[in-house]
Amino acid sequence: MTILDTIVSQKKKEVQIAKDSISYAQLEASDFFKRDCYSFKAFLLDPLRTGIIAEFKRRSPSKGIINDKVSVRDVTSAYAAAGASALSVLTDTDFFMGYKADLVEARKTNAIPVLRKDFMIDEYQVVEAKSLGADIILLIAAILTPDEIQRLASLAKSLGLNVLLEVHNMEELQRSINPNLDAIGVNNRNLADFSVSVETSYQLAPHIPSEFLKISESAISNPETIKQLKLAGFNGFLIGENFMKQADPGKAMREFVSEMK
Repeated sequence: MTILDTIVSQKKKEVQIAKDSISYAQLEASDFFKRDCYSFKAFLLDPLRTGIIAEFKRRSPSKGIINDKVSVRDVTSAYAAAGASALSVLTDTDFFMGYKADLVEARKTNAIPVLRKDFMIDEYQVVEAKSLGADIILLIAAILTPDEIQRLASLAKSLGLNVLLEVHNMEELQRSINPNLDAIGVNNRNLADFSVSVETSYQLAPHIPSEFLKISESAISNPETIKQLKLAGFNGFLIGENFMKQADPGKAMREFVSEMK
């Protein structure tokens, strides 16, 4: 059983508990549910921004605690001020020490798109994401069938959410593409052994249809890498650990961005 299998198994239990606790009607009564989502594409392609999707992540299954000493409000606002095109906020508690309240706090604090970073396996989570103030949801091809991706993405679009599909290899990419997606993210992390290589992005880039935004995720720790990824056609760059492992993630991003210019 892989770590991904373990996470999905736990997620199914977590979603059922949430369903038993808060109804769809209660989710839809949220003030955030009525707001119009920010356009992921507009912010990602804004020349005044960096293309960076800056992530708030306290821990990971492979690295353990990364940074549990900083606040969502301080870090995400510093990310936005440094030119982030979007924010990624982990809401998985058991494996990443993330909380739904983190997403709410990021939404209240910032005026740029926010991605709910979680393991989405059920329609309930999509509606919940909207109620928490998310603008973007993540669908991970490795844990979903093509039909499930289609169903979840279609629901998300009907709610005005942006959809980012994450793939790790060619097989996932080819079986998962559908018109309800806004962006395709290439995760440079091997889920079998957690090794990372940006080569995965370069290999898959030519095969991502031009109508989708292209995002490179993980293994980005050098501004020069972003320059090379842009040449390969990528529009966005998800960076988490590189900033979060520093005592002051916002400062780390400011310095990174200054080197990009």
